[in-house]
Amino acid sequence: MLKVDPTVQTLTVAGIIAIALSVLINGTLSSHSQDKPTAQMAAAETGVSAKGSWAASATGRVEPKDGEIRLVSQAPGEILEVIAKTGDKVQSGDLLVRLDDSDAQAKLTAALAEEAVRVLERDEEVAKGPALDRRNAEDAVSTAERAVYAAQTSLDDIARKVRGGTSTADELNSARKTLADAQTKLSEERAALAEVAARADMPLPSRLESSLTLARSDVTQILNAIERTRVRAPADGTVLNVWAKQGEVAVTSPEAPLALFGDLGSLRVRTEVEERDVTKIRVGQKAVVKADAFGAQEFTGVVTSIAPARSAQRITSRGPRRPNDVEVLEVMVALDGQPPLLTGMRVDVFFKADEAS
Repeated sequence: MLKVDPTVQTLTVAGIIAIALSVLINGTLSSHSQDKPTAQMAAAETGVSAKGSWAASATGRVEPKDGEIRLVSQAPGEILEVIAKTGDKVQSGDLLVRLDDSDAQAKLTAALAEEAVRVLERDEEVAKGPALDRRNAEDAVSTAERAVYAAQTSLDDIARKVRGGTSTADELNSARKTLADAQTKLSEERAALAEVAARADMPLPSRLESSLTLARSDVTQILNAIERTRVRAPADGTVLNVWAKQGEVAVTSPEAPLALFGDLGSLRVRTEVEERDVTKIRVGQKAVVKADAFGAQEFTGVVTSIAPARSAQRITSRGPRRPNDVEVLEVMVALDGQPPLLTGMRVDVFFKADEAS
C-alpha cells in the first residue's frame, strides 16, 4: 500500500480549505454587488452626478418632441426630382419630392377643354334670381380653385429657383403670401356658395348646369391627383433624412418612406423602462440625461407620458445584454431648453426619486 507523506497530506488539505474559503468570499461579494440598486450602478458606471438618489435608469434615443414623421408618397410613380436635402430647414407645404405627373397633366388638359365647352353651353341658358346667384357663386369657387393651383405651382417654381440661386428670398416670400391669400379666398368663396345653395327658394339645377358641375368635378379630381405626386413638408421643421432617389419608383407603402421629417425646435427622449421599474416612474418626474459624446455634461428633462401597455425591447441597452423575453414600458421625457443633442443619439436616462415637477 502506497504511503502518503504526512507533510504533503497536510498541505493538500490546507489548499482545499483555502480554495473553499475563496469561493465563499467571492460569492458573498458578488451577492452584495447584485443587491446594489440597478439605477445606482448605472449612475456610477456613466459618471452621472451623485446628487440625490435615482429611482430607475433606462436607455433611450433622442428625437424631435413631436416625433419623427416618415413621409410616404400618396401615389405610385417615378421620382422625377428630389428637392430636399438632409438638414434643410423647411416651411409647411414646401415641396420636397416630385413624382412623374405627365399622365395627370394630359388628363387635366382634356378636362379643362371639356369644362370650357360646358360653360359655353350653360351660359346660353338665361338664369335669374336665386339660380343666377348660385351660378355666380359656383363660378367664383371654380376660379378660386384654379388660383390656388396656379399659386402653388408658382411657389414651387420660385422655391426651386431660390435653391439654384436664380431667384431671391423676397420673391419666395411674396409667392408664399400669394398662395396664402388664394387659399383664404377659396375658403371664403366655398362658404358663400354653401350659404347660397342653402336658400329655401333655390331651384334645382338645369341639365346643362349639372353637366358643368360634373365637368368641374373631373377637373378637381385631376388637380388632386397631381397634388398627390408631390411630397411636401407637413409643418415647419427640418428634413432629418432623405431616402428618395431620382429615377426610382415610389410606392405608397409605410415601409418605403421617401424622407424623414421633424421639428427640432424642442427635443425629447424615447426611453424603455424595464417592467420591474415601472412603479417608480410617473408623469411629471424629473430626469437627468447623459450622452457619451458630451462627457460629464448633464441635461435635464421631465416625464411627459408613460405607455399604457408593455412591449418588447427595441432600443439596445448598454452593458450586459438583456434576456430576449424582458418586457419594457415606453416612457417619454421632454428635454428642457434646446440641448445640443442630435436626433437618433443614444443616451442614458436617470429618473430622480422623491421629486416631481
